[in-house]
Amino acid sequence: MDCGTSMVKYILFIFNTIVSVIGILGIVYGVLILKSIGTIEVNGQVGFPPQALMPIVLISLGSIVVFISFLGCCGAIRESVCMTMSYAVFLLILLILQLTLVVLLFTNKDKFEDAMGNVIENAWKSDTAQEGGVFDAIQKSLHCCGSSSALDYLAKGQTMPPSCCSGSCLNPINYYGGCRGKFVDLMSAGSDNARYVGIGLIAVELIGFIFACCLANNVRNYKRRNAY
Repeated sequence: MDCGTSMVKYILFIFNTIVSVIGILGIVYGVLILKSIGTIEVNGQVGFPPQALMPIVLISLGSIVVFISFLGCCGAIRESVCMTMSYAVFLLILLILQLTLVVLLFTNKDKFEDAMGNVIENAWKSDTAQEGGVFDAIQKSLHCCGSSSALDYLAKGQTMPPSCCSGSCLNPINYYGGCRGKFVDLMSAGSDNARYVGIGLIAVELIGFIFACCLANNVRNYKRRNAY
């Protein structure tokens, strides 16, 4: 094995070790966010609120990155063409998916916000908004009131549940803002962060893909030369 190939091998190994650590940190960060958000309980069933989508995606992405990086480390240290090329293929697929997602987030921000707003509106329409219902659980989690505002309850002739207020609901000053706007702002901020993190990951993964292809090609040529 020549000096250049050995260098690429160790660079790829160190690179994937660092990426694995970043992926693990991403998982830990996602778990901490998920823990801070907590769960909601509706009719005895426990689940995550809508704003848990971002940390769940982060945990999933971090897990995939750790798996692919581990494959890259094993392929590099064992000088396995099969494992290194499998790593490169998985990395290429991940690159394409991330690039597609980033482009969609940049070009369809308004559609994304409308879709997030529809999540809240559909929850409001499908639920009676009674205390203990789905929307009441969302209000407790987001500290908000009604789909657009507390007036939504008045329009329906319903009494506002305690989750609508930061104290007594008899005082209008205590009313929380609407859930739609709060949820859209929260998810929009998360998508903005996701876009720039995605760009950084794409750049890093592209470097790993290039090194993996170089190493696999060098190892293949080395073994071919030694076969004669």
